[in-house]
Amino acid sequence: MAESAQNTSMPYRTLGRTGERVSAIGLGGWHLALPSVDKELAIRIVRSAIDRGVTFMDNSWDYNEGASERRMGKALKDGYRQKVFLMTKIDGRSRKAAARQLDESLERLKTDYVDLVQHHEIIRYEDPHRVFDENGAHAALLEAKAAGKVRYIGFTGHKDPHIHLHMLEVAREHGFTFDAAQMPLNVMDAHYRSFERLVVPELQRQGIGVLGMKSMANGIILKSGTVTATECLHYALNLPTSVVITGCDSMEVLDQAITAAESFRPMDAAQVGALLARTAEAAARGRFEPFKTSSIFDATASNPDWLGDEPKRLRELMPA
Repeated sequence: MAESAQNTSMPYRTLGRTGERVSAIGLGGWHLALPSVDKELAIRIVRSAIDRGVTFMDNSWDYNEGASERRMGKALKDGYRQKVFLMTKIDGRSRKAAARQLDESLERLKTDYVDLVQHHEIIRYEDPHRVFDENGAHAALLEAKAAGKVRYIGFTGHKDPHIHLHMLEVAREHGFTFDAAQMPLNVMDAHYRSFERLVVPELQRQGIGVLGMKSMANGIILKSGTVTATECLHYALNLPTSVVITGCDSMEVLDQAITAAESFRPMDAAQVGALLARTAEAAARGRFEPFKTSSIFDATASNPDWLGDEPKRLRELMPA
């Protein structure tokens, strides 16, 4: 993967122990197929982001019934694919479901490989066990990596930091270390069920790339009236993140994200403390992080068939 335009002011960071250099801001894929974003605008957002130095592209097999991947695939034609580090996610927990979803993602994205594929929505304590079952999704991703369809493997989740730690532990028991992990990292997370405090230090210890998401919780955090969009992005960038992934549904929002990355300077303890003090009361019970406290953001809960079959060995234990 070649870096995007070198004459930009975009900061670049290293993705954990992979050594890959990626833009500090990543372009989220979900917003690219919202009702307010037509195909032409989506392509313009992707290509403009790349032209301005964004190299990390986020997507998922389940975003907008595949429309997000299809639009990104169109945008990455004409030489743009070679300029980016392309990531997508799969929901399948079984080997069969994961392999099928990955192949569908590759077809939609119009590419032979993705740089990073992630097990999506690890939000239940049983998810790691299903993934690492002998006929689980991890086996499919290892096969895909051997076949050149995947370069790196990670996982995502938005529910509880202890489930992330559980995923890391189950992976360790199977002799595997992830290349990246994605989680909510924002000015309110530090106060409630905190990924920043519990998961990030462990990722650093293992050399796993830290991917931050939900820096504004799809705008919900801004409704608290405690912080601005730029403050949200700067706070997330100040953490030991390799990439802060942010969704952009307009050129104005894209410009806001890129300007925030270009203007970012490391924050001192007093600056961080001031932001945390300002958000403490609003953040205390997770009100502005509903992905932690409700099922509204749990796409796989609404679509359990995406996960695929339960492990055969468990089904055989059930009474006839």
